[in-house]
Amino acid sequence: MPEIEIHIGGRTFQVACQEGEEHFLQSAAGLLDTEAQSLAEALGRLPESRMLLMAGLMLADKTLGLEEELRAAERKLAERPQTETARLMPTPAPEPERVEVRVEVPVEVPVEVPVIPGDVIDLFSRIADRAEGVASQVEDAAAG
Repeated sequence: MPEIEIHIGGRTFQVACQEGEEHFLQSAAGLLDTEAQSLAEALGRLPESRMLLMAGLMLADKTLGLEEELRAAERKLAERPQTETARLMPTPAPEPERVEVRVEVPVEVPVEVPVIPGDVIDLFSRIADRAEGVASQVEDAAAG
Protein backbone atom coordinates (compact mmCIF):
# COMPACT_ATOMS: atom_id res chain seq x y z
CA MET A 1 0.00 0.00 0.00
CA PRO A 2 1.73 3.19 -1.15
CA GLU A 3 2.10 6.11 1.22
CA ILE A 4 2.12 9.58 -0.27
CA GLU A 5 2.77 13.05 1.05
CA ILE A 6 -0.03 15.59 0.74
CA HIS A 7 -0.07 19.28 1.62
CA ILE A 8 -3.14 20.91 3.13
CA GLY A 9 -3.26 24.39 4.61
CA GLY A 10 0.51 24.73 4.70
CA ARG A 11 0.88 21.46 6.58
CA THR A 12 2.26 18.15 5.34
CA PHE A 13 0.59 14.78 5.94
CA GLN A 14 1.64 11.20 5.13
CA VAL A 15 -1.36 9.24 3.88
CA ALA A 16 -1.66 5.63 2.71
CA CYS A 17 -3.86 4.70 -0.24
CA GLN A 18 -4.62 1.79 -2.55
CA GLU A 19 -2.23 1.08 -5.43
CA GLY A 20 -3.18 3.23 -8.43
CA GLU A 21 -5.26 5.71 -6.40
CA GLU A 22 -2.43 8.15 -5.73
CA HIS A 23 -3.62 10.61 -8.38
CA PHE A 24 -7.16 10.67 -6.97
CA LEU A 25 -5.87 11.24 -3.45
CA GLN A 26 -3.64 14.09 -4.66
CA SER A 27 -6.62 15.65 -6.46
CA ALA A 28 -8.83 15.37 -3.37
CA ALA A 29 -6.06 16.83 -1.22
CA GLY A 30 -5.76 19.70 -3.71
CA LEU A 31 -9.46 20.53 -3.30
CA LEU A 32 -9.15 20.42 0.49
CA ASP A 33 -5.98 22.53 0.36
CA THR A 34 -7.75 25.19 -1.72
CA GLU A 35 -10.44 25.50 0.96
CA ALA A 36 -7.89 25.45 3.78
CA GLN A 37 -5.84 28.20 2.10
CA SER A 38 -8.92 30.42 1.74
CA LEU A 39 -9.70 29.86 5.43
CA ALA A 40 -6.14 30.71 6.42
CA GLU A 41 -6.32 33.93 4.36
CA ALA A 42 -9.65 34.91 5.92
CA LEU A 43 -9.12 33.82 9.53
CA GLY A 44 -5.38 33.48 9.99
CA ARG A 45 -3.71 30.42 11.46
CA LEU A 46 -6.14 27.88 12.92
CA PRO A 47 -5.55 24.68 14.88
CA GLU A 48 -5.09 21.78 12.48
CA SER A 49 -8.28 19.95 13.46
CA ARG A 50 -10.43 23.09 13.19
CA MET A 51 -8.92 24.04 9.83
CA LEU A 52 -9.55 20.55 8.41
CA LEU A 53 -13.09 20.47 9.84
CA MET A 54 -14.04 23.83 8.38
CA ALA A 55 -12.41 23.08 5.01
CA GLY A 56 -14.26 19.75 4.89
CA LEU A 57 -17.54 21.48 5.70
CA MET A 58 -16.95 24.04 2.95
CA LEU A 59 -16.33 21.23 0.44
CA ALA A 60 -19.41 19.38 1.67
CA ASP A 61 -21.47 22.55 1.17
CA LYS A 62 -20.18 22.92 -2.40
CA THR A 63 -20.87 19.23 -3.06
CA LEU A 64 -24.46 19.55 -1.80
CA GLY A 65 -24.95 22.59 -4.03
CA LEU A 66 -23.67 20.69 -7.07
CA GLU A 67 -25.86 17.69 -6.23
CA GLU A 68 -28.90 19.97 -6.05
CA GLU A 69 -27.99 21.51 -9.41
CA LEU A 70 -27.66 18.00 -10.84
CA ARG A 71 -31.08 16.98 -9.49
CA ALA A 72 -32.61 20.17 -10.94
CA ALA A 73 -31.03 19.43 -14.33
CA GLU A 74 -32.30 15.84 -14.18
CA ARG A 75 -35.83 17.06 -13.35
CA LYS A 76 -35.67 19.56 -16.22
CA LEU A 77 -34.51 16.83 -18.58
CA ALA A 78 -37.29 14.50 -17.42
CA GLU A 79 -39.85 17.24 -18.13
CA ARG A 80 -38.62 17.57 -21.74
CA PRO A 81 -39.27 14.18 -23.35
CA GLN A 82 -39.02 15.63 -26.87
CA THR A 83 -35.26 16.04 -26.92
CA GLU A 84 -33.41 15.18 -30.11
CA THR A 85 -32.56 11.76 -28.73
CA ALA A 86 -36.16 11.03 -27.70
CA ARG A 87 -37.41 12.05 -31.15
CA LEU A 88 -34.96 9.68 -32.81
CA MET A 89 -35.59 6.70 -30.55
CA PRO A 90 -39.01 5.63 -31.92
CA THR A 91 -37.78 6.05 -35.50
CA PRO A 92 -36.55 2.83 -37.09
CA ALA A 93 -32.95 2.85 -38.20
CA PRO A 94 -32.57 3.86 -41.83
CA GLU A 95 -31.58 1.24 -44.33
CA PRO A 96 -27.82 1.30 -44.68
CA GLU A 97 -26.53 2.79 -47.87
CA ARG A 98 -24.89 0.12 -49.95
CA VAL A 99 -21.66 0.68 -51.79
CA GLU A 100 -20.50 -1.89 -54.26
CA VAL A 101 -16.79 -2.57 -54.22
CA ARG A 102 -15.02 -4.86 -56.63
CA VAL A 103 -12.07 -6.78 -55.26
CA GLU A 104 -9.52 -8.36 -57.57
CA VAL A 105 -9.60 -12.07 -57.00
CA PRO A 106 -9.83 -14.85 -59.54
CA VAL A 107 -13.62 -14.27 -59.50
CA GLU A 108 -15.32 -10.90 -59.03
CA VAL A 109 -17.22 -10.80 -55.73
CA PRO A 110 -19.38 -7.77 -54.84
CA VAL A 111 -18.88 -6.59 -51.24
CA GLU A 112 -21.49 -4.49 -49.44
CA VAL A 113 -20.23 -1.88 -46.98
CA PRO A 114 -22.78 -0.08 -44.74
CA VAL A 115 -22.41 3.72 -44.64
CA ILE A 116 -23.40 5.81 -41.62
CA PRO A 117 -25.82 8.56 -42.69
CA GLY A 118 -24.40 12.10 -42.40
CA ASP A 119 -27.23 13.33 -40.15
CA VAL A 120 -26.41 10.61 -37.61
CA ILE A 121 -22.75 11.65 -37.63
CA ASP A 122 -23.82 15.30 -37.14
CA LEU A 123 -26.10 14.34 -34.23
CA PHE A 124 -23.33 12.41 -32.47
CA SER A 125 -20.97 15.33 -33.03
CA ARG A 126 -23.46 17.74 -31.38
CA ILE A 127 -23.98 15.32 -28.48
CA ALA A 128 -20.20 15.05 -27.99
CA ASP A 129 -19.87 18.86 -28.03
CA ARG A 130 -22.60 19.18 -25.40
CA ALA A 131 -21.01 16.48 -23.24
CA GLU A 132 -17.65 18.26 -23.40
CA GLY A 133 -19.36 21.53 -22.41
CA VAL A 134 -21.03 19.89 -19.41
CA ALA A 135 -17.76 18.24 -18.39
CA SER A 136 -16.00 21.60 -18.60
CA GLN A 137 -18.68 23.24 -16.43
CA VAL A 138 -18.38 20.46 -13.83
CA GLU A 139 -14.58 20.81 -13.78
CA ASP A 140 -14.87 24.59 -13.38
CA ALA A 141 -17.41 24.20 -10.57
CA ALA A 142 -15.27 21.63 -8.78
CA ALA A 143 -12.16 23.81 -9.09
CA GLY A 144 -13.98 27.03 -8.14
